[in-house]
Order: sequence, then C-alpha cells, then structure tokens
Amino acid sequence: MKPLVSIITINYNESEVTSDLLQSIRGLTYPNYEIIVVDNASPNDNPDSIKEKYPEVNLIKSKENLGFAGGNNLGLKQAKGDYLLFINNDTIVPKGFIEPLVETLQEDKTIGMVSPKIKFHWDPTLIQYAGYTPMSHWTIRNNSIGYHQKDDGDFDRAGETQSIHGAAMMVPKSVVENVGMMTEIYFLYYEEHDWAEMVKRAGYKIYYQPKSHILHKESVSTGKFSPLKTYYISRNRILFARRNFKPFQLFISLLFQCFVSIPKNTLMFIIKREFEHLRAFWRAISWNLTNKTTAS
Repeated sequence: MKPLVSIITINYNESEVTSDLLQSIRGLTYPNYEIIVVDNASPNDNPDSIKEKYPEVNLIKSKENLGFAGGNNLGLKQAKGDYLLFINNDTIVPKGFIEPLVETLQEDKTIGMVSPKIKFHWDPTLIQYAGYTPMSHWTIRNNSIGYHQKDDGDFDRAGETQSIHGAAMMVPKSVVENVGMMTEIYFLYYEEHDWAEMVKRAGYKIYYQPKSHILHKESVSTGKFSPLKTYYISRNRILFARRNFKPFQLFISLLFQCFVSIPKNTLMFIIKREFEHLRAFWRAISWNLTNKTTAS
C-alpha cells in the first residue's frame, strides 16, 4: 500500500480555477491520496460549488481570510496523510507527478521538503522554478533557477536547493511534527522561505525533483502587480531578514534597504505616478518600524 498523501490547496474567490486543478487531480496515477480545499472566507464566491462538482473533496470553510500560511495550516490540522502536498489552486498537475516526490522523501529521510519543476501554464516550454539561489544578505531576494528559460534538459538534475517553492511543496508529516507549521505572521509571500529556513535549522535538506513537474498560472489571486502584492512583499522581505539573518547580516541588509532599496523604490513609484503602490510600500516600511517585537 502506498503511503497516504494529503493534497492541500486554498480557494479564494476562484472556484472555477480551483475546479480546474481538481479536474487534473482526478487523472492522477498515484493510488492513495485525499484532497483538502480550504476556502479562505471568499467574499465573492460560492465554494459550495466545488463540493458539488467534486464530492470527494474535504471542503473546509474558514470564517476569516487567514492568508497563505494560515489557510494551509488549517488544512494541515485535518490532514491524515504521511506526506503533505501544499499546492496552489492556480496549477494543473500531470497524472504522474506525485510518485517522484514521494519516492524522493522515502529514499532519503534527511530531506525535509521537496518541490517539483514548475513550468508556466501559458507556455509549458518555459521554466518558472528549478530550485532557488541563496537569499542575498543585501537585497533579501533570491532567484528562481531556470526562470523563463527553455525546458531543454539543462534543469533535469535532482538535488539539494536553497529554498522551497510555495506553489507546490511536499513535506513529510513527521517533519511538520518536529519543526512546526508555517509561521502565520507573513499572511502572503515569504512564508515558504521562512518555513524552509526552519526546516534547514532542524537539520533537514530542501530538495528539487525535476522528474515531477506542474504547470502554474501564476498570481491569479493577488494580481501580477497590485498594491496588495507591493505591500506584503515589501513588508515581508524585511520581516524575513529580521527573523532569519544573523545580527551582522541583518545590519548589512537594513543598511542596503535604508540607503538603496527604499529611496530607489520611492523614486520609481513617484516617476511612474503609481501612488497607490507608493502608499502600500511605505505602509510596509512603517509596519516594520512599529512592530519591532513581532518578528520572533
């Protein structure tokens, strides 16, 4: 008997998008899985339609929008699987994508998280993720390896990588029991990188497995460039450094933010007359100044 995999995804105002994912899941060749859909208190959607079309789903309706980490944690609490697959609802999965992920975790117990190769849904010949570079201690950014490059075989080597991709990540339940769930302070963006740091500090490896892949529609929920995205990415970039960098690394990062990143972004939003983004950006900076004790 294959181990049970709990597939956890979040719906927010996107029942049709979520249904596309669930339809692709129905084609999986892996024989033993459960599906948990967490509706994050969608204000303009009827998540009951998901249950009507896909009765096999365990639909959890949150009373409030808990964000990415909170929604996934809510699903995790009801998961029965040995392995937990967190996957964005704006993805499509090929029929055989679960097997290589499970096999990777079964063969090496020191691996705490694994992500598949992620390709763009709008052009499946292009890669979105084939691992991550280390997080820069200057810019507090990392780069997705292979981003926008052709899937021509150059990124088909499995191996350890620096961080996980939140669009599709499988984690053994035993690792969650050891390390803890995702930190919910982030709400959106950077929470998977923070979780990966927690997993690495506990002695586990983060892994990339290209024998598995998914197709990602990307940023359907938040919009590709919205003030909401500007706020949370700007806020959480600094929050991530505060939570995970050593004192000297943090000092370097904050110097860079104060004298390079913040002036540059401020000027850019003014020149482009993107004043909603400017307000969102400065709210993000202000949050870190006024919430000095909430990073721990």
